[in-house]
Amino acid sequence: MSDQSLRQQLNDLFGHVRQGKVIEAMNEFYDKDTVMQDNANPPTKGLAANIEREKQFLNGVKEWKGFEVKASGFGDDVTFYESTMDFIATSGQPVHMEQVSVAKWRNGKIVHERFYYDTGRK
Repeated sequence: MSDQSLRQQLNDLFGHVRQGKVIEAMNEFYDKDTVMQDNANPPTKGLAANIEREKQFLNGVKEWKGFEVKASGFGDDVTFYESTMDFIATSGQPVHMEQVSVAKWRNGKIVHERFYYDTGRK
């Protein structure tokens, strides 16, 4: 995949997330055998299992407020980005998350993604 194609895919992915279309993004940009991991937790394997995990997260979201990319980079079928997410939890509590994502791509799809964030902050 060319760097230009990789940049376009990443920007398209950002567009989906900004609109709160996380499951749609996963179906479009993730390989069926994708592996996703949060920090040092055990990885979740397979697109179906990861979509289910993401649905559980989204069930705790009452209102999506925003997604902002602070920095990003790409090359050699790898992308990374630093971002913030803001939402209102179903409890009514506002949540602010900061994270870094590192993804490996093959044939235009994410095959491995790992998220790094501080679990002690909200």
